[in-house]
Amino acid sequence: MVVIGNLTVGGTGKTPLILYLVRALSEQGMHPGVVSRGYGGVAKGVQEVMADSQAMIVGDEPLLLAQRSQYPVFIGRNRAQAAQSLLAKYPDCDIILSDDGLQHYRLARDVELAVFDQRGIMNGWPLPAGPLREPMKRLSRVDAIVLNGSAVSPAPTFRGETFTMRLEGQIFRRLDQPAITCGVDDLKDRRLHAVAGIGSPQRFFDYLQTLGLTFSPHPFPDHHQYQAHDLQLIGDAILTTEKDAVKLARINTPLPVWVLPVTARVTPDLVRFILEKINGSPPA
Repeated sequence: MVVIGNLTVGGTGKTPLILYLVRALSEQGMHPGVVSRGYGGVAKGVQEVMADSQAMIVGDEPLLLAQRSQYPVFIGRNRAQAAQSLLAKYPDCDIILSDDGLQHYRLARDVELAVFDQRGIMNGWPLPAGPLREPMKRLSRVDAIVLNGSAVSPAPTFRGETFTMRLEGQIFRRLDQPAITCGVDDLKDRRLHAVAGIGSPQRFFDYLQTLGLTFSPHPFPDHHQYQAHDLQLIGDAILTTEKDAVKLARINTPLPVWVLPVTARVTPDLVRFILEKINGSPPA
């Protein structure tokens, strides 16, 4: 079991990291599966997430993971039970990734990864005065930290491994017709709106700016359940993230919606590190 989590509330980039690990582990000949709480959904108990599940039931991140990874994804408040259900249905699964779960101590784990984005630990205070779910000393027990984008290590004395993750993507796909794509140059000089309801919408907006795009930003809370009035915008197009797209797909919008898929690049070799931790030796 590999737990990918964070010490702070809100998203830090765990979903693209999990997608990266699923792909990289499968390239090593493994058969991964994913468990998640299903935050933002209304599902009760343990449930498998299918590519055609509804985000409002299973949660936006699990649905995206199921659609992108094409490997088993199970949700449940009790992630240990979710993992047991996954293995019962898919006995060939030989490694499970937990989307979040550092604080879910009933879940046995072989490797723990803590992810940080550019916000770091902010004021460094515990909830509710600050963003920390647990004290910073919890980092002494994780195996590695992953720094997303421009993040810097919040613990200079950390003795585990440190990895850097970069998200890349320049080809947009049309939400209602995914086979239709466009590049950055096709969107320049248009009246654009950028819509994001992720842990750090500014991270998405900053990335669009690095692509040379000009737009009006529309940040929403993480896991926001969009309504039609949220998207009554005037212009030429709406740009959004894959996580938002799984919820926007059910809404009729006055403007075309272009989704930006991103791929994580992690250095150094995180998969090798994980397999060495699990197997006790370098992978073949």
